[in-house]
Amino acid sequence: MKPRISMITLGVKNLEDSIRFYEQGLGLPRMGSPPEVAFFPLNGSWLALYGRESLAEDAGASPEGSGFNGVTIAHNVEYEADVDAVIKQALSAGARLVKPPGKVAWGGYSAYFADLDGYLWEIAHNPFFWVGPKDENA
Repeated sequence: MKPRISMITLGVKNLEDSIRFYEQGLGLPRMGSPPEVAFFPLNGSWLALYGRESLAEDAGASPEGSGFNGVTIAHNVEYEADVDAVIKQALSAGARLVKPPGKVAWGGYSAYFADLDGYLWEIAHNPFFWVGPKDENA
C-alpha cells in the first residue's frame, strides 16, 4: 500500500445541514455529486459526507455508536492566530468548542471543535512542521 489517504468519509445524521456547515460555514469548496453524497476536495485528498445509516450499511457495520471513537481530523495552519480564526469560523457555523485554543505540551498551539455530528477536528499550529504552502489562507 502506498502511504496516502485518498478520502475521509463522514457518516452524518443530516446531510443537508452538514453540507451547509462545511460548505458555507467553513468555506470548503464542494464538487458536483449525486444528491446522496457530497465531495469536498482537500489539496490531495477528499472529504465526503454520506448519510450515517447508508455508510454503515455500505461498510456492513452497525450505525449505532456514541462517544469518542478514537479518531480526530487535523487541519494544520501556518500561524497561531490562524488557529483562533478557524475556531471562530467553525463556532459561528454551529460547531461546538471541545478544547479552547492554547499552547500544548508538544510545543505547538491548538484547539478542538466538534462538527454537527460530533466529529472532532483539531486545528493546530506546529512550529516544527508546516506542510502547507506559504501564505495559504487558514
